[in-house]
Amino acid sequence: MDGSASTLEPLFAFLSYALIQAESAFYKIPGSHVVARYVKSSHQNDPGRTVLEILLALFAIRTLLQSRTRADNGEKHFIQFSKKEIDELVEEWTPEPLGAPLTAEEQSDLASIPVVSGANGPRPKLANTGKQVLNLASYNFTGLAGNETIKERAIETLRKYGVGSCGPPGFYGTIDVHMDLERDIADFLGTEAAILYSQAFTSIPSIIAAFAKRGDIIVADRGVNFALQKGLQISRSTIRWFDHNDLKSLEEVLQNVEKERRKRRGPLTRRFIVTEGIFEKNGTIADLPKLIELKHKYKYRLILDESISFGTVGRTGRGLTELYNVPATQIDMLLGSVANGLNSSGGFCAGSRIVVDHQRINGTSFVFSAAVPALLAVSASEGINILRNTPSILGTLQENIRAIRAVLERVDCITIPSHTASPIIHIYVRAPSTSATHLLPTAPAKQSNSASPAGRDAQSFDIVTEERLLQDIVDEALAQGVWITRARRLRGQEVVEARPSIRLAVTAALSRKECERAAGVIKAAAVKVLGKRK
Repeated sequence: MDGSASTLEPLFAFLSYALIQAESAFYKIPGSHVVARYVKSSHQNDPGRTVLEILLALFAIRTLLQSRTRADNGEKHFIQFSKKEIDELVEEWTPEPLGAPLTAEEQSDLASIPVVSGANGPRPKLANTGKQVLNLASYNFTGLAGNETIKERAIETLRKYGVGSCGPPGFYGTIDVHMDLERDIADFLGTEAAILYSQAFTSIPSIIAAFAKRGDIIVADRGVNFALQKGLQISRSTIRWFDHNDLKSLEEVLQNVEKERRKRRGPLTRRFIVTEGIFEKNGTIADLPKLIELKHKYKYRLILDESISFGTVGRTGRGLTELYNVPATQIDMLLGSVANGLNSSGGFCAGSRIVVDHQRINGTSFVFSAAVPALLAVSASEGINILRNTPSILGTLQENIRAIRAVLERVDCITIPSHTASPIIHIYVRAPSTSATHLLPTAPAKQSNSASPAGRDAQSFDIVTEERLLQDIVDEALAQGVWITRARRLRGQEVVEARPSIRLAVTAALSRKECERAAGVIKAAAVKVLGKRK
């Protein structure tokens, strides 16, 4: 035994020396002490975990070292083709189309789109007919499109700054006129600050995703527009839905959210209410004072999309805050469209200085998109000055809305869901009286499932049939010199399918007589088309 021990002693001495040298070399590596402390504490608390981690490390090393294909193994698992067979297979292969072929309805939709010859405006000329038409299809609510003062300022800016901004705002795309427009918007609305985005649609998802993250709570109206839906989706927050423009349903959902949190003893998270000022889908208007009351009562932040209401309602076009005489500072994030309200380009978010500065770093659309061209920023600033100094424009707009509604509300075969002050007027096909009874609820209404975007007592409608009838009305009206359009939707992509409708965009650039004439044409077209139904 002594002989054996003396024989192995040099081996043990060598192993001991090797371990000491390895340990010394290991501790010279930056961060090695942290790893050593982790291994010691992990092994002390759970020895089995150490064994598992060693096995996983060995498996990872083996996976990295082994060949990624089996070609090294004699290629026995591969089928060998001759050159002739390969050529035949290549000739027979047909790639799948990038998109599905257009249906007959889609082809008809594309063919029915009018083309404007020259500048667009309240009375454009169509290229295919050469005739001038009354335009109730474009978002030119206050008639700023084609305004001569704005044209002159845009030309001056073009000569000074050129066409494009050549970069994102956060890098080298910000110009002094961009900052001027942001100050103009904030001052016009009465907020601390505002941030300008280059595209109205992408600004909305970017703003929501900049603040709402996974684990946060968003309570949203079931009737919000597609841009808001995309923002809710990419935020990855927990979404709860309330019935469209029903603030009693909203309060029930807010109460249930708090009950769920207390039941599971969950932590307090960021919570938001998301809705629109004037709903793009049907023209209804939210009750802003009640929304603010609920926001304060249940400790939520309010994200209000005023893409339609900014520049169209209120004495000077300041939107719902002016319509309801509510300070804009009561809204945490006020979203708007420079394109819709000021006939320029881009979107904005107005709010506190903290809210705005946060987006300059975290708003993806702001960080990664090129800034608005300088001439469009100046045009928008000039549009705000016109609204400030000429409030009669908004009075004319409301007069034209009332004139059109006075004619259309007397038509029995259509219905108008839009608010009386809304500059967009949606027209539905009225359901035949024989089939209307089955749409009425047969039992007392129960509370909707807030986790599902589908609401209670959802009305049924035939999308294909109604869109065909509405398009016939559009075509008939265009033949009589009035340009209107169906509300276009991405069918199958929205959380709740919107009912087909004709969307009128009323403008202050037309006279009252022209609006009455246009409404008369639409009335006659609706009676002619819908009167044929059996």
